[in-house]
Amino acid sequence: MSNIYNIIPKYIKNLTGYQSARKIGGNGKIWLNANESPYLSKLSISFKKLNRYPHFQPEKLLLAYSLYSKIPKKNILITRGADEGIDLLIRVFCERNKDSIITIPPTYGMYDIIAKIAGIQNKKIFMLWEKNISINRIISNIKNVKIIFICRPNNPTGHLINKKTIYSILKLSKNKFFIVIDEAYIDFCITDNLSGWIKEFKNLIILRTLSKAFGLAGIRCGFILASSKIINIISKIIAPYPIPYPTYKIAYSFFSPKNINLLKKHIITINFNRFWLFHKLKKIKLIQEVFTSYANFILIKTLYVKKIFFVLQRNGIIVRDQHNVPMLRGCLRISIGTHSECKKIIETLKNLNS
Repeated sequence: MSNIYNIIPKYIKNLTGYQSARKIGGNGKIWLNANESPYLSKLSISFKKLNRYPHFQPEKLLLAYSLYSKIPKKNILITRGADEGIDLLIRVFCERNKDSIITIPPTYGMYDIIAKIAGIQNKKIFMLWEKNISINRIISNIKNVKIIFICRPNNPTGHLINKKTIYSILKLSKNKFFIVIDEAYIDFCITDNLSGWIKEFKNLIILRTLSKAFGLAGIRCGFILASSKIINIISKIIAPYPIPYPTYKIAYSFFSPKNINLLKKHIITINFNRFWLFHKLKKIKLIQEVFTSYANFILIKTLYVKKIFFVLQRNGIIVRDQHNVPMLRGCLRISIGTHSECKKIIETLKNLNS
């Protein structure tokens, strides 16, 4: 007997969706599993135009982010978070059942999920032990590849892939395929950003977001930075009204001098908290390794991963279990919270240690 659900493609029915922090859930008061900012921004906004469709690309927000990023407006496209940017790039540049992307695991899981939905092969080139990329392995896998996604700083390891390596890949890929650098966490180490290379490399595309350092995860606002030709092409397939009016108003108001100064203070505080937590975690005997991070989280490795995860949870601290991710057996990812939240983690682990 026929069933209406039979018309749904098998690759969709069999898909395991991305397990976001909110999907996984948990019970606790200290949420350190989604790499959100622990600090709220003080914004006072009134919405008077909700009966009208928003502008396609709000001019004021484009100008504000242009001034912040030092990238011309013509090289910026506003998106609903960096996730929409990933989806748009795969849809624009890749043909179903023909083209491929390359990712460098362990890394952000949405590259793989969106590729599967789009019917695109993901050629996974696992990172070397020194947390760099094998250029030789890329060369041997570039057939039908249209995009290489590189998360920098990388989620969930927190490290920065070497600039020289990326420069070499960009030279190798000129006029052949696109290099997408996901800079979701770059505001925590802004001097290491690669946006200045867009002029030199027309195949370089950068993803940014307001969800991390800016503390605006709830409004879903991100940016694609690329050559004006690429921006114009992507503009053809993005939704006709991609940026809700409240999102635009909140995001734009954040770029006032007062809020930018507050942002800088928050970044300094989070980086200090990460430095403090890093050194305290290294003294916990149950932890084998604490990975150096340039983002707002720290990855740890332990033989007691389940025990530590559930003890933290029992004490109201929710972190991200990475144990089942390839190459991350025994790992937990801890988002950087307030100093008191970081102290709570150490106190809890010290008690477990004893």
